[in-house]
Amino acid sequence: MSVAGGIDVLPQLGRFRLLRRLGEGAQATVWLAHDSRLDREVALKVLRPGTDPGSVGEWLHEARAVSRLTHPFIVPIFEADTQGGQSYMVFEYVPGGTLTDHLRAHKNLPARSVVELCMDVLDGLHAAHQAGVVHRDLKPSNILIDAKGRARVMDFGIAGRVVSDASPAAQAHRSERIVGTPGYLSPEAARGAAPSPQMDVFAVAIMMVEMLSGKRLNYDPDPWRAVQRVIDEDLQIPTHLGPDVDDALRAILQRGLARDPMQRWPDARAMHDALAVWLNPSQAEDAGGAAEGAALEFLLRRMQHQGDFPAMSDAVGRIQRLTMSESESLSSLSNEILKDVALTQKLLRLVNTVRFSHAGAGGITTISRAVALVGFGGIRNLALSLILLERMENKTHAQQLREEFLRSLMAASLARELCLDAQGGEEAFLCAMFHNLGRALTEFYFPDEARQIRRITRPERDILMGKDAPAPVSESVASTRVLGMSYERLGIGVARKWGLPESLQLSMRRPEGEPPVRQLANTDERQRWLAHAANDVADVILRTEPAQAHARVHAMAQRYARCLGVSAEVFDHAADQARQRLAQMTAAMDLSLPKNSPALRLLAPLTPSADDSLSALQLQATQVIEPPSGQSQQQQSREHAVEILAAGIQDVSNAMVENFKLNEVLRMILESIFRALGFRRVVFCLRDPKQDCLTGRFGLGQDVETVVPFFKIALAPSTRANLFEAVCQRAADTLIADASAEKIAQRLPAWYSGAVSARSFLLLPLALKGKTFALIYADRDHAGELDLGEKELSLLRTLRNQAVMAFRQPQ
Repeated sequence: MSVAGGIDVLPQLGRFRLLRRLGEGAQATVWLAHDSRLDREVALKVLRPGTDPGSVGEWLHEARAVSRLTHPFIVPIFEADTQGGQSYMVFEYVPGGTLTDHLRAHKNLPARSVVELCMDVLDGLHAAHQAGVVHRDLKPSNILIDAKGRARVMDFGIAGRVVSDASPAAQAHRSERIVGTPGYLSPEAARGAAPSPQMDVFAVAIMMVEMLSGKRLNYDPDPWRAVQRVIDEDLQIPTHLGPDVDDALRAILQRGLARDPMQRWPDARAMHDALAVWLNPSQAEDAGGAAEGAALEFLLRRMQHQGDFPAMSDAVGRIQRLTMSESESLSSLSNEILKDVALTQKLLRLVNTVRFSHAGAGGITTISRAVALVGFGGIRNLALSLILLERMENKTHAQQLREEFLRSLMAASLARELCLDAQGGEEAFLCAMFHNLGRALTEFYFPDEARQIRRITRPERDILMGKDAPAPVSESVASTRVLGMSYERLGIGVARKWGLPESLQLSMRRPEGEPPVRQLANTDERQRWLAHAANDVADVILRTEPAQAHARVHAMAQRYARCLGVSAEVFDHAADQARQRLAQMTAAMDLSLPKNSPALRLLAPLTPSADDSLSALQLQATQVIEPPSGQSQQQQSREHAVEILAAGIQDVSNAMVENFKLNEVLRMILESIFRALGFRRVVFCLRDPKQDCLTGRFGLGQDVETVVPFFKIALAPSTRANLFEAVCQRAADTLIADASAEKIAQRLPAWYSGAVSARSFLLLPLALKGKTFALIYADRDHAGELDLGEKELSLLRTLRNQAVMAFRQPQ
């Protein structure tokens, strides 16, 4: 080695000719070198002379272990050796700069670019972790950006082998020596803990924040202060990370930065998959397999650390086994319940409500008598309900939990009321109550994540249809983004752990599409739709003012009644009966609710309001069953309409898989409706966010350019809404057969009676989360001309739903 101008010059090291310096660190210098034996360029990392021999041996040992790693996102080590007392490692030479160079040139990066780069990094790290190797010194200078823009992890020079913290070997490998770069160390690495994959996950989260903000997250001129800060404090994500960073991405980053490794992403693959879902939200519901298994394991582990979860799991499991066993006796179940004094007292109060008074012939004072009179199934359901409630009461956010509990209880009561046979009533109760178990558990154990999910799915965002409005996000997608798996899959995973029956687990899966138009014959399938319908109704009541609740419930009754084999009137009555039962149970459980609690809506009477004079006008088929023989002109007309509507649906579907334009798709939908049913005019109205009303935008047909500007429909609730406002507030498809009828004419707005003035018309609201954001209007010249069969009705709704989907897709 010679010195020229104060710079070390190493023209040759063994068979490697050093060409130019690529980088320099505290321990080593990296050179571009030529390998004369294989006639190729390589990157040569040369350890500084004078390094402690013990450190050199350890460095070379780990380098040899890393050399076995082969992955497209890891820069491979070809060899590691010592030549003339000079230790070195040989890497593949990757043209391109480091991430540090990239950040100097661009300062901060767009969110999608950051996510894509870090997914590459996490992919490479996962392969290393699977091989038992932890990087331990991940930082921007150790990430190369190759010619294709891919991120490749390099310099595993101080990598460590993964050792389980619980094993004796872990303690043997544990070192108080801090390994890594201050500013990128995890809290446990800063304390000298044994290597673990979550150390690298923490470093990736830090790098992502720095790439998004353009600033160091944990920098201090004194490196020891940076080390101490990460041990003592939670690192805070800057408020401003760019307009393309949403709450979901922040949640992923915050979880990656958790000080407690148990609260962090369990491994690189889990964080990679969460970023993949953020990048492609449409794939969220399909994310499964190993990633979901890891997410469930992580969430269960977090719940296990809460003292009440294991106790609740044990109680649920024991009660379930006792009530399902053919060999267990009445005394076994009684003894199980009697172990918990609070549960015993509340259970006795419940069985003495009106719901069970007929069985008691007076007061029921013992659990044994309650089991004998009410039955195993009834006692099981009440006991499981109370177990959930008891756990909630000790939480700081108990009010939110009570609301979720009462919502579930309302759904359960409605499902029992709608059951066609008494024997299946208790099963229906349990299926509906546990239908949203994942959501309830998240509210119990992960309140911060639950709030995050509610923010992502909040209705006011869903109905903002302005140019810069984000695409609406479903609860399933939002929960997958934040938790790593959907509410539904979390609930099913816990139900499986608790040993709940397969039929109940099946009912927890939300059915796809619109309710069937025929009564369901399959018992399990009916149970699933019943649980789904009951929970939908409970959700609607919880977020609807009492004055409008009856109308909303009636609209849902018409939607679900046919497939459940009941009439809409029976459904309405069952909902009010369930509300009365819930009020009795709430009083018996001594649940107090503040005056401003939305849960009070669940207890309010479901009585018709003045607006319910429109209920009979909600869209239903004029003729459900066609005559078996002959083909009238009316039938031919129906078939022609069905043919055009079906072709329109196909055209719209084809357009939406291409690079479609929203206005073009909407015009295709309007044209299909216009041609199929011979309307005089079809008009599309869209929400104006500044005025909170729907305004006419465009249409087809006679004098449509003159008529469109007159459409203006207020969306805010009012004491005496006109017909158009009432329909939009309910989001209920409505057919007006004769607009001149007295009770209809007096509800029409002045602008309609003057400028538009059609004798019959159809209203198809477009809604998200129950909130109308657009409307399709279509009219005919004469009263009674609109004749819709079951097929036309179904196809019209499909076209309307395609319009909703078009708004949901990114433009």
